[in-house]
Amino acid sequence: MRSLTVRLPDQLAIEVEAESRERSCAMSDIVRERLQRSAGLARDLSARLTLIADLTGSADGLPSDLSGQTKKYLKPWALARSLLVDAGFPVAIL
Repeated sequence: MRSLTVRLPDQLAIEVEAESRERSCAMSDIVRERLQRSAGLARDLSARLTLIADLTGSADGLPSDLSGQTKKYLKPWALARSLLVDAGFPVAIL
């Protein structure tokens, strides 16, 4: 196994040290596990995005410039939401 020196922010170093003491293992083991877990999550996200890549841009009826003029298209929705809130309807925040 190769060796690598890493500088950690103080708070992260404190967390790693505390976990190391709790689990009675080396700090390098904690850092290694966290890096492997993080790499696995990144692979999972990449795989999920690959699964839906063919759906990108496939919604019918949307304007071609939606990303460039988001505020213009969302303004009616914001108005409708504020009217619902003013009328006392519960509106979920997404």
